[in-house]
Amino acid sequence: MDSPVVTQLFRKLFRHHPACQSRRNLAALATAIHNVRRLQHHRSMSSRPNPQRGHKVMPKNESNWQQRSPFFHEDMSEEYQKYPMVTADELRGRKERPRRVRMLMRDFIEDSLYNPHYGYFSKQVVIFTPGEPFNFSSLKDEMEFHSLLSKRYVQFEDELDAASPSETRQLWYTPTELFRPYYGEAIARYLIANYKLTTYPYHDLTIYEMGAGRGTLMLNILDYIRDVDPAVYKRTKFNIIEISTQLATLQNSQLLRSAASRGHADKVEIINQSIFDWKQPVPSPCFFLAFEVFDNFAHDILRYDLTTEQPMQGIVLISEEGDFYEFYTPTLDPVASRFLRVRDAATGGRYKVPYPTSRVGRWLAANRPFAPNLSAPEYIPTRLMQFFDVLGRYFPAHRLLTSDFHSLPDAVPGLNAPIVQTRFQRRPVPVTTPLVHQGYFDIMFPTDFRISESMYRVITGKLTRVLSHEEFMRRWADIEETDTKSGENPLLGWYKNASVMYTV
Repeated sequence: MDSPVVTQLFRKLFRHHPACQSRRNLAALATAIHNVRRLQHHRSMSSRPNPQRGHKVMPKNESNWQQRSPFFHEDMSEEYQKYPMVTADELRGRKERPRRVRMLMRDFIEDSLYNPHYGYFSKQVVIFTPGEPFNFSSLKDEMEFHSLLSKRYVQFEDELDAASPSETRQLWYTPTELFRPYYGEAIARYLIANYKLTTYPYHDLTIYEMGAGRGTLMLNILDYIRDVDPAVYKRTKFNIIEISTQLATLQNSQLLRSAASRGHADKVEIINQSIFDWKQPVPSPCFFLAFEVFDNFAHDILRYDLTTEQPMQGIVLISEEGDFYEFYTPTLDPVASRFLRVRDAATGGRYKVPYPTSRVGRWLAANRPFAPNLSAPEYIPTRLMQFFDVLGRYFPAHRLLTSDFHSLPDAVPGLNAPIVQTRFQRRPVPVTTPLVHQGYFDIMFPTDFRISESMYRVITGKLTRVLSHEEFMRRWADIEETDTKSGENPLLGWYKNASVMYTV
């Protein structure tokens, strides 16, 4: 695929500070990717001869299978045996991207997104804010809203470039920022109503938010509770769990930027750590908010033997030159193995697979000309399962409220596959593999809420409900505030590919 070209160009472009690179070189990257895609052809899998093919059980000492690509044909089996296996946790202290190592796909993705020194969310991301809230009632329709949003988006980045030019700025926005304060107020109404129905007045309203961005949702929620229900506000405590030091610093500055926001300071605690490092039990009732968080949880990659249906787990090898190679092993690590067991139990064995389910279909797939000997990839949300473990173990009395994308366009090949893209000169550059230069690409997965809801119920023992984004907002948002003159409502019309899941 295009990973080797992207990787090689990124090593050249970012060998020095990104701001020092020329526009011509950056433009060449997009051109090179475009030319590479024209040359892409059918991919297959290669391995040493497999005398056990067709048997139900593959021996434990079976050779690991190396992914074949149109760009690299050398056998990396010797390096695979020599290079050490590392995890994302072990790489946290490293300031340079690793080489001459192996790691599971989930560790590669985790390291790419969250490494403190070069991770995407640690160093690259800038969250767009449109300035003053939009006056939706003065807009003709959604088209005018989109046009005004585009103008503010350009103006926002122009101001950033005037202060510190960057060709590679990773700029993105959230519904919290676009529909401020109405989106946050909808969440606040949900919290107040459910708090009063469940634990009020015996417990305080304790809120945890993970991945809080600029802290806008926190401020909108606290502003609304303070203005609408002072009695509840007196008993409110808001905690942010933020893995990115950069974003935690931004959230604290947002909290202290004005007299109104500073009034919330004694109610807010910003905890700069990963939720997966959490060890402090929280036995009292609380609400746990996670908005657009699941999409950036690391996934493992599996392929299946088309004859035996045996899963093979993907391992990423990073060469001495910094190039990436995929290997697949029949020995699953404990986390991936447990995920498959929990998913099977939670869903009763009813879930999609990336290969034909009938014996005849699998035989035809395996025996067609130039057929690969493994299925298409499947990305499994092992980190999401571990997040549910944390909730069940350390927040036993929690009520979860989460929203994320149930589908994403233009994903890389595979089942439950992510979008992988970066920005150059303010333009998105999508690629077709998650094996790209660490830290400069967003790797964003869809969430299968049917499976996720089932696994959450099994792991935590709690009941849930899933609604579309529109259904949830119709219940809890002040819809009239976001109506345009034509009657179109961007708060309802946008994010059609998002769902909301909450504990009941």
